[in-house]
Amino acid sequence: MEPRLIPLAGFQRRSPQELRERSRKFLETMRCRRTVRHFSDRPVDREAIENCLLVAGSAPSGANLQPWHFVVIGDPAVKQQIRAAAEAEEREFYGGRAPQEWLDALAPLGTDAEKPFLETAPFLIAIFAQSYGLLPDGRKVKNYYVQESVGIATGMLITAIHRAGLASLTHTPSPMGFLNTILHRPVNEKPFLLLVVGYPSDGALVPDIGKKSLDEIATFL
Repeated sequence: MEPRLIPLAGFQRRSPQELRERSRKFLETMRCRRTVRHFSDRPVDREAIENCLLVAGSAPSGANLQPWHFVVIGDPAVKQQIRAAAEAEEREFYGGRAPQEWLDALAPLGTDAEKPFLETAPFLIAIFAQSYGLLPDGRKVKNYYVQESVGIATGMLITAIHRAGLASLTHTPSPMGFLNTILHRPVNEKPFLLLVVGYPSDGALVPDIGKKSLDEIATFL
């Protein structure tokens, strides 16, 4: 089958000076992004979340099959269920499941088994990776590069949330199968990550940590 191709639209050619300036300004914006664990219960406009999800949905994916699904949770009762299930897994993790080396790596972040932000923040976004798609007649469609595709979409979602003026936290209790049960997701979907979204609380604190330099993360040949 011949592919249907259309002209590229919306791309603007910019001068080297414009490229440098736009990239510098965006870098300044993203350098302010921090993972937050102290959230306010201040409401967040739903349209802002929808726009951020559409950004995530514009991500590239293997064969353009878009193997992701986002479940946005604002219902307090459902958030309470998720917190209870997540903390049960986390207590086992911190209580003996995790090797000491892992716990030592987490120590500078000040994390523990208590996750009050799962109830306090106005929204949780459960991100699911679809190992295969399902056609209306029940047939399966194989998805390709699922983890890579969902990872890219998640990164774009986190970026969009920060750019919109909100804070987020990536939460990955292990295992996360309880999300399928609580959120009634099908067997072809596996929880990828739980994203906590909202405004930081007044006086929110973050770990005193830094990021690697350009020389440490990149090589130019």
